[in-house]
Amino acid sequence: MDGDRLLALASDQKPGAVRVALGGKMIVFGSTLSPFVRKVHVFAAEKGVEVSGRQNRGPDGPDADFLVASPFRKIPAMRDGDFSLADSSAIVAYMEKKHPEPALIPSEAKAHARTLWFEEVADTILGPATIAVFFNRVLARRFGLEPDLAAADKAERDQIPPALAYLETVIPASGFLVEDRLTLADIAVASFFVNLSYVQIAPDPQTQPRLAAYVAGILGRPSFQRLIDSDKAVLQPAA
Repeated sequence: MDGDRLLALASDQKPGAVRVALGGKMIVFGSTLSPFVRKVHVFAAEKGVEVSGRQNRGPDGPDADFLVASPFRKIPAMRDGDFSLADSSAIVAYMEKKHPEPALIPSEAKAHARTLWFEEVADTILGPATIAVFFNRVLARRFGLEPDLAAADKAERDQIPPALAYLETVIPASGFLVEDRLTLADIAVASFFVNLSYVQIAPDPQTQPRLAAYVAGILGRPSFQRLIDSDKAVLQPAA
């Protein structure tokens, strides 16, 4: 999702509507409706790292601290004391080094590489298709924009099925993508299935039983459920 759309997404939310406040000094900027922001919050929660969510834009424009952290106005961004950084992959890598336990990015060479591969599949294969559907069917009209429903239909028809078909073939019996335990791979992939669920797209339990069970299991974790509950409150039609 481009920066302008992400800024619009954040400014459209009511103050505090999706705030994830666990205390602590680390601030994560951006709306948790973004799967990239969600990835960072879930990663932090699974590590027990205290973070506070802050919208990147207020009534008077972009947050000044956000602009320092993200000069190109992309979310997520973070501030940890005097250190600022943008990009979800960079942020979780920073967290992993600063808070190495529990390890969510494996150190063993093959497992490490596989974890980064699945994050890449999520961000560059599943991600653009998911965002095309979610933005055009859910968010565009909220911003007074004309949705590109043809693009959403094309993404659902041509781009999402191959990604789901691939994932069905690689999910181990353990229900985790790498090392038979939760890693960044699972967090990155599952984050996009949250947005797909908001447009009623999900793996078919009959034809993709492993993927369906996998998604249900990962999204059922408290680290995801808290954010999903906040998202749903934001997405409810205004009374």
